[in-house]
Order: sequence, then structure tokens, then C-alpha cells
Amino acid sequence: MAYYLRIGQGVLVDAGSPGEEARILAFLERINAPTPAFIFLTHSHFDHFGSAAALQRETGALIAVHEADAGALARAETPLGITRGRGRWTRAFLPLVERLLPLEPVRADMLLEDEQRLDQFDLPARVIHTPGHTNGSSTLLLDSGEAFVGDLLSATGSPHVQRYYALDWEALKSSVERVRQLRPHSIYPGHGRNPITADDLKSLL
Repeated sequence: MAYYLRIGQGVLVDAGSPGEEARILAFLERINAPTPAFIFLTHSHFDHFGSAAALQRETGALIAVHEADAGALARAETPLGITRGRGRWTRAFLPLVERLLPLEPVRADMLLEDEQRLDQFDLPARVIHTPGHTNGSSTLLLDSGEAFVGDLLSATGSPHVQRYYALDWEALKSSVERVRQLRPHSIYPGHGRNPITADDLKSLL
């Protein structure tokens, strides 16, 4: 999944799975969107960075990720950590998925840090390090109150906290609490079509 923000120089949040670059570019053309200058990757899982390298070749966009996930991107790895529930099936089938949809290594142009601002891209936002799902999982928090949280939360079905994959489950809970304390009014997860509201988030904790 990917989000396009028509802000500043144009920003893409995440880059979908491998082979989705044509679909993403066709969507941007359909909505007459400026070519993104910047791709913010929320974390290093194949369904979030899979088309990043291809999109960069097509657009020249810079790729940014938290420094703790840069190594996994460069090795084209999807660290699942400790899996729960249906996440155990993903661990079993991930090698097959990666053979069918080969992952291209991604070299980040920018290594992000917690609380780093992105004003150089005319993007009124900051990086919030929200580890747990992966070590470098991060939220893009706009000054206007929208938060793009990757797979920290999900809106597939009823809104819920990540429950299948984490490198550190305790850190994940702390990250959810941190996002709550920042009081975003709209939260855009990595999966699910509808944003999560501040009231939704209160009920999840």
C-alpha cells in the first residue's frame, strides 16, 4: 500500500509490493499529481518497500527510512521477528513469496532520526520513531494532525493494533501509546482503506 501526499514537492508514503510501480505511477498520472520528490518508507517489509527502487528509477525521488531499518532495505530483507496467529503462516510462505516476487535491494538516500523535521521538502512534518513491528518503524506526523503509521496499526476489519508480527512486542505497545499522546486527529495505517480516528485509538489501548 502507498499514500500520495500532494504537499510541497510531492511525497509518497511507502511503495507497495514488488511489481506495483506501474500501478502507482498510473494512479499519479490519473489524478494529475506532481512526480514525488520524496519516498518516506515506514518500515522494511516487502509490501511497503517492494517497488521503491523501481519508483526511484522512474521518478528520481529520494528514498528515506529510519536508520535502524536501512540495513534490512539494503539487503532486501523482511524481518518478521516474533510471529503470532496468522503471522506464523506468513513466516512459512515468505520464502515462496520472495521467489515469486523478487525483492530489489534499496539504498536509502536519507537516514532518518526520531523527531527529525522534513521542511527541506516543503513538508510540514516530523519523523516519530515507533519501533516494535521492526526496529526502524516510523510514523510520519504532519503538523496538521495526520499520522501515517505503517503497520503499527491496521484498519483491516475493525481498527486494531498490529497483532501478527513484531521484533519487540513491548516496544510496539509503547509506540502505540506514544502516538496516542501526540493526539493526531486522523491516523492512516499500512492496511485498510479508512483512517483511524483519535477516538478509535483511545479504545484500542
